[in-house]
Amino acid sequence: MEIRRLTIENYDQIIRLWIKAELSFEEKGRDCKTAMAVQMKSSPDFFLGAYDGSELVGVAIASNDGRKGWINRLAVDPDHRGLGVAKALISESEKVLRKLDIKIFCVLVDDFNVASKALFEKCGYIERRDIIYFSKRDNAEA
Repeated sequence: MEIRRLTIENYDQIIRLWIKAELSFEEKGRDCKTAMAVQMKSSPDFFLGAYDGSELVGVAIASNDGRKGWINRLAVDPDHRGLGVAKALISESEKVLRKLDIKIFCVLVDDFNVASKALFEKCGYIERRDIIYFSKRDNAEA
């Protein structure tokens, strides 16, 4: 397995992987090709792909708010789960964020996703039950 930076040329591969991994995404909003091209141009190191040969088997998108780093859209091909792909993507995301002097790493995980919660705990993340997440969207696709 090799971790590589993703570009807009990988967009169709990313979408196919997200679909196969049953990850929800906003194909008409923040995850559309145009929006991702803008994001990739401004933060090219944040888009990470795990490859088995020429096959994309995992994706993670890092981001930061200047104080905290975030790991977003982590997805692994179901046929490659349990092989360390997600751990490698988490580790590489943290490395990318550390280069920006980020020292706090965060992730949002659906409460029903027991496997992801267990994975992040194994990677040293601590579940916080005392924080309530609020969001506001300009539209349904945002």
